[in-house]
Amino acid sequence: MMNSKTAMLGCILIGILLCSVLMAGCTGNSSGQTEQKVSPATTSVAAQETTVAKATSEGSALTVAGSTTVLPIAAKAAETYMAAHPGIDVQVTGGGSGVGVKSAGEGTAMIGMASRDLTADEKAKYPDLQAHQIAIDGIAIITNPDNPIPSLTLDQIKKIYDGNITNWKDVGGSDAAIVVVGRDSASGTREFFSSDVMKKADFVKTQLEKNSNGAVQQTVAQTKDAIGYVGLGYVDSSIHAVPLSVNGTLISPSIETVKEGKYPLARPLHLLTKGEPTGDAVTFMAFINSPEGQKLVTEEGFVSLN
Repeated sequence: MMNSKTAMLGCILIGILLCSVLMAGCTGNSSGQTEQKVSPATTSVAAQETTVAKATSEGSALTVAGSTTVLPIAAKAAETYMAAHPGIDVQVTGGGSGVGVKSAGEGTAMIGMASRDLTADEKAKYPDLQAHQIAIDGIAIITNPDNPIPSLTLDQIKKIYDGNITNWKDVGGSDAAIVVVGRDSASGTREFFSSDVMKKADFVKTQLEKNSNGAVQQTVAQTKDAIGYVGLGYVDSSIHAVPLSVNGTLISPSIETVKEGKYPLARPLHLLTKGEPTGDAVTFMAFINSPEGQKLVTEEGFVSLN
């Protein structure tokens, strides 16, 4: 009887021991399952990061650089174009036509902007560079609104900029020294002005050189006795646009007079590409030359090609 009870007790102890082992095993499995639940979450975050990186790589940046005259057209076109093409980021920066030529020619920008034709030296240095006209511009001679000069001839303007005329009284204004404001050497507007107005004569040494149309406009607007020159799109109420006297006829700078060929200081505006445009550059430039894009040209104060 005793042996039987002993045997039964032994079985019970063995059973308890086995249950303890099994419970320990179950606890270990539960812990392992918890770790596995963390692992999928981590994988999910990694997958999300991969998706973001892929989406970013699928986005496209189109770089445009150069002329501050062309810049308002390109910037407005970029704004409208990106609204219709959310995956494309059009980045527009200034710097002058010289920067536009170099950036496009050396491939640091996909599109360059120039407010003049390419020079012989530039064509030789960048033989693959192509110019695509997008608009026409007139160069306005501007003074401060408190000094509304009634008119100037091209010869008078040249003499002001080469230093032979230094006082406003010599051209129908008040007795005050003329403050000459112009553009820096990278400017396509300056290059055109130098060729068509100065006939390559030297500028007066006291000329204040500015790096953009906007800077010239602002300086003249804030300086009573200043004179400057800007692209047609920069003419507003803050400055006075001086009519040009051409064979005794006064012609004001405007879209109409430029389009009709009456205003003498007009030049083409270009976008530049290294070889034929490709990818996003093709569609962006096509947009600017479309009826909608050319409407933006007019809205910015320039002359459309239509």
